[in-house]
Amino acid sequence: MEYKAVYKMPKALSGKLFTYCPGCHHGIVHRLIAEVIDELGIRERTIVVAPVGCSVFAYEFFELDGTVAPHGRALAVATGMKRARPDLVVFTYQGDGDLAAIGTAETIHAANRGERVTTIFINNAIYGMTGGQMAPTTLLGMKTTTSPYGRTAEREGYPIHVCEVLKELKGVAYLARTKVNTPKDVINTRKHIKKAFLAQLKDVGFGLVEVLSTCPTNWGMDPLQAGRWVDESMVKEYPLGVFVDKVGEEK
Repeated sequence: MEYKAVYKMPKALSGKLFTYCPGCHHGIVHRLIAEVIDELGIRERTIVVAPVGCSVFAYEFFELDGTVAPHGRALAVATGMKRARPDLVVFTYQGDGDLAAIGTAETIHAANRGERVTTIFINNAIYGMTGGQMAPTTLLGMKTTTSPYGRTAEREGYPIHVCEVLKELKGVAYLARTKVNTPKDVINTRKHIKKAFLAQLKDVGFGLVEVLSTCPTNWGMDPLQAGRWVDESMVKEYPLGVFVDKVGEEK
C-alpha cells in the first residue's frame, strides 16, 4: 500500500508541544505563520520578536532566531533589527494589551514610518496571561476582572479598533482583520499572513494582520462556546476584511 503524507509539521516550528490553554487560538496562528515562512523559503533569515503576555512563549515554539521585548516595545525592537539588517525578515507577535495599550505609540509610529516589518496581532479582548483584566479591545458590557460590572463607554471609554486607526497611515502596505474559529477562516488567515510577509519582502511597507482570537480560560467558557462568541460578539464589534493592500496579486 502506498502512503501519501497529507500533513507535515512545518520546519519553522520547533516541535515542542504547545502549552497554551485548551481552545486558545495561539497554536493555530503559530502553525499558519510557520507554514508561510516555509512556503516563502525564508526560515534561515527570519527573526521573531515576542513581547510579554501569553505570546512571550512564541520563541519556544518557532524554530527561528528570536528575542523578547519589554511590554509594548516589540515594534521598537523590530525596527532596530530591520534597520540594522535589512536583509533579514523580522516579525512581531503581539497581543491586544501589548500592541494597543503600552505599545500604542510604537505601533502607530512604526506603521506610519512604513517600517519593513510584519506584525501578527492577536486580539482576544482581554489580558490573558495576567488574570483577565480589561484590555483596550474589551467590548462594551464585557465583564473582566477589572470591569466586573461590564465595560462602559462613560467609565472606561470605547474599544480601540486598531485596523481602522492604522488604515489612514500612508506607511501601511497590508492590513487585514481575520479569525481562525472555522476551517474556512483558517485558510483565509493563512493568505492574509502570507501577504503581510510579502509586503516586507517586496519592500512595500508595514504589514499587520489582526486575528480575532479566544481566551476560554478568562472568558469563563469552554472552547466551543468561546469559538461561537467570536462570531456572535467580536465580529460585530470588529468587522473582518482587508483594509489596505498595496502588495498586489499573490503569486
